Amino acid sequence: MEAYRFKDEKSDKFWRVEYGGCSLAVNYGKTGTTGKYQVKEFDDEGECEKEAKKLIASKVKKGYFAYLDFPFDEHFYFDDDEIGLHPLTSHPNFREHFKEELYYDCMDEEAPFGSDEGSDTLHQIYEDMRKDKSFDFVSFPKKLIEKYWDMAYIPAESISREVVEQLIKNEDDEMNMIQSDMVTYATAFAQIKITGRINAKLKEAALNAIRRTEITAYVKGWIKPGEPSEITGILIRDLENFK
Repeated sequence: MEAYRFKDEKSDKFWRVEYGGCSLAVNYGKTGTTGKYQVKEFDDEGECEKEAKKLIASKVKKGYFAYLDFPFDEHFYFDDDEIGLHPLTSHPNFREHFKEELYYDCMDEEAPFGSDEGSDTLHQIYEDMRKDKSFDFVSFPKKLIEKYWDMAYIPAESISREVVEQLIKNEDDEMNMIQSDMVTYATAFAQIKITGRINAKLKEAALNAIRRTEITAYVKGWIKPGEPSEITGILIRDLENFK
């Protein structure tokens, strides 16, 4: 992980490179901004490292110098639109703690960003954060559900089986509840993926949402009592243990 900076009377910009295994990510833009991300994959580690060193040498030749105090921990990490979910475009705290492949799974409905709802949540957060520096993760699930999707947000304040059974009696309530839960925990994992930290209130809401999702699955007969979802268990464990 290395960062470089170019500064003269006309511009001030950064360029950052990180590589591991056969993957290489570059991040560049105006100093003080998130910038753009690009990820490249190589056939072998040697080829990847060779390309990284070549890129670094090219930047130094153009006048870039080592950016020793680059704020790696405070920086925002966004995915490459073409590549999608990737460890190198995730905050170091996220990739260090959330090691399971499911966190980069774009297909499994139970994974944080695997469903359409989870994926849309993450990308809307990217878009909003680029426009609004005061972006608020805690209020975002309600905003996304009600303002962008024109649905009703149902927070997981009560996660009893009785409440879930009551909600699923009405088709609209059932859909609103399921959407609310998926968006809420996707937002929580997105905050960690992008910033490396989690708001305590959002963390609690996300854990409740995951648990209510499991109760819903039991009530609907999608899973059998005594046979909990392995993915749900991993999500709860990892999110609870993240500090």
